[in-house]
Amino acid sequence: MPKKGDSIPLWTGSMPGNVAAGQESHAMAREIPAAKLFLLEDGQPHPLMVVLPGGGYGGRAAHEADPVAEWFNGLGLHALVCHYRVSPWRHPAPLSDAQRAVRLARQQAAAWRVDATRIGVLGFSAGGHLACSVANFGDDGEAGAADPVARQPSRVQALVSCYSVISTGRQAHRGSFENLLGKTPEPALLRRLSLETSVTPRNPPAFIWHTADDGGVPVANSLLYA
Repeated sequence: MPKKGDSIPLWTGSMPGNVAAGQESHAMAREIPAAKLFLLEDGQPHPLMVVLPGGGYGGRAAHEADPVAEWFNGLGLHALVCHYRVSPWRHPAPLSDAQRAVRLARQQAAAWRVDATRIGVLGFSAGGHLACSVANFGDDGEAGAADPVARQPSRVQALVSCYSVISTGRQAHRGSFENLLGKTPEPALLRRLSLETSVTPRNPPAFIWHTADDGGVPVANSLLYA
């Protein structure tokens, strides 16, 4: 069983997704996405929360990462901090990484003593957009995949949305979407990633919070998603 604080790569071999043209030499283009594990060591199965720090899809805020995972440990839950790819990587690279973290936790459930029926996701700001994307776009995995991780569902049983970037409309946090999609995204993709438009009855239960005076991400984002 991995030790608390261990990091493991999310992918073996090639990864899905593309880097923005001309940015191949950027330091973040060479970053390897990883899962940092915060697993309880009492030998018992526990639910697990995947933590997605914010950072405008241009970075990942440290204060929204390991301290949050430690807090979940204090509540009796396993946690996993997903070091997902950010700009100059473009969509769907971050979503692929976050879904991969969920699949990996499910595939390793026996070894890590995870209750595979109780996996949730929490995200802050742009990481909240990613968490809500995981909740909106959950799938059942690829049954015939050679990769055993890819066979696992990416669906989660709970969502915690923390001052999340949601809408690509008038209330959009423009910098996040420019980092994720570039300056001239396809209108259909922009609408699909305006997450208030893609909630379905299959979404998990959600706890959504935001402050009304948020100067970075307007509270209307969370109200639209709710």
